Amino acid sequence: MRVYNPQKRILVTGGAGFLGSHLIDRLLKDGHEVVCADNLFTGNKRNIAHLHGNAAFEFMRHDVTFPLYLEVDQIYNLACPASPIHYQHDPVQTTKTSVHGAINMLGLAKRLKCRIFQASTSEVYGDPSVHPQTESYWGNVNPIGIRSCYDEGKRCAETLFFDYHRQHQLDIKVARIFNTYGPRMHPNDGRVVSNFIVQALKNEPITIYGSGLQTRSFCYVDDLIEGFVRLMNTGPDTPGPMNLGNPNEFTIRELADKVIELTGSRSTIVDKPLPSDDPMQRKPDITLAREKLDWTPKVQLDEGLRKTIEYFDQLLETA
Repeated sequence: MRVYNPQKRILVTGGAGFLGSHLIDRLLKDGHEVVCADNLFTGNKRNIAHLHGNAAFEFMRHDVTFPLYLEVDQIYNLACPASPIHYQHDPVQTTKTSVHGAINMLGLAKRLKCRIFQASTSEVYGDPSVHPQTESYWGNVNPIGIRSCYDEGKRCAETLFFDYHRQHQLDIKVARIFNTYGPRMHPNDGRVVSNFIVQALKNEPITIYGSGLQTRSFCYVDDLIEGFVRLMNTGPDTPGPMNLGNPNEFTIRELADKVIELTGSRSTIVDKPLPSDDPMQRKPDITLAREKLDWTPKVQLDEGLRKTIEYFDQLLETA
């Protein structure tokens, strides 16, 4: 049985983004008040348009690299571009968002003496030499590559969270998010699921980088948000880091074939060179989440892809 805390006022940074908007929906459904802070660099007002007029929801245009002063009971820090196209567009700002953003949100949580959640990433493992990845694995990350602004920014954010936890006894929760997909993904974010679906719906060639034999594990967004909420509501003795993702592993070529089949597309597959530092394997070990949260993903890939395809089909029709 799930037990939720009484009504709270909760800050979600990056709340107009893909994950943030779904999290806000869930928190409002659970009876909380939510303040959404987003600078709309990759977030979109369309993702939260349905919440306008909801007395329990407030939107604030704000960049987390600057301090924020308000009163809340909990903080979910999701602010940071998460796709290579977006985070490599302005890599210095990406690092600032992870590092300065963490410092500012941790400072706010320290002042308020409130619990704070950090949306970290499986990218902290880099191109892993351990498979599947457990939370105890330190990673294999290139500190000066084109992906480093994101990878190392998130690693530094984790450092800051745990230093605030040790030095200031701050109540923290750190989740390492593996590949997640679903409605409200940005259609041009360069991520594999959105790329393949948009290309398939347009009957354009589907681009596979490298051999297509590299693997990913795809978690549907509703499952991930359930993991967020369960982790946030654990006791202070469970700070993380904790892997949240679907352990079912697929090759990129298998994903392309599934998308073509489910869309009925006439798309063909085109191979392109593999980008620098692109990891060959990505699969979470979720033993800790199963034990501490009683959490495991429920939505299978075919079901989640159908829901995501439906969303993009409607989006492209109205574009």
